[in-house]
Amino acid sequence: MIEYTAETLEAALEQAAQDKQCTVGELKYYTKETENGVTVGAYTQDDIKEFIFDYLGNFFVGIGQDIEVAIEETDTNGFIVRLNADNNAVLIGRQGKTLTAFNTVMRGAVNSEFRSRIDVLIDINNYKEERYSKLSYIAKTNAKQVQRSHVDASLDPMPNDERKVVHKTLSGWHNIHTQSEGEGPDRHVVIKYVPDEE
Repeated sequence: MIEYTAETLEAALEQAAQDKQCTVGELKYYTKETENGVTVGAYTQDDIKEFIFDYLGNFFVGIGQDIEVAIEETDTNGFIVRLNADNNAVLIGRQGKTLTAFNTVMRGAVNSEFRSRIDVLIDINNYKEERYSKLSYIAKTNAKQVQRSHVDASLDPMPNDERKVVHKTLSGWHNIHTQSEGEGPDRHVVIKYVPDEE
């Protein structure tokens, strides 16, 4: 990432905006104090898209695979990367484990490059979309059972992005609280019954 040094933060940002042909308001940045003033690492959403595109391109050229890549911005300034390759099943892996690992590596690369927590999700052949829909159904079914029985339910271990789907699906449900428990690959969601207060 290109860094810009100036006497003041405002001057460094102006320099970055001029270089990137955007407004200062469109920039995201980190700063470092230097002897000469302030150094700013500045970037836009387009810079992140370009990095993702180049990173995936280099990866798939390296393993000799042709892919189609479509990158969409989400409402939360994150990105959904839709991939389509000759061998989607291999890239998804058994129970989506290869795709989960791929997502972890991609997020790590993006967050390291831009020194910020940026939400990036890779989906292959709509696997994640369909998985999220299925998880939402499983979460609701289990939550209804917990509401009736007052007995907590533990779901199977799942990666962070899938646990988020469960938490979001059941957010606001009456008498229901969700909590992630366990470590590493055993981390899972527990759907708990919460009685009404007297």
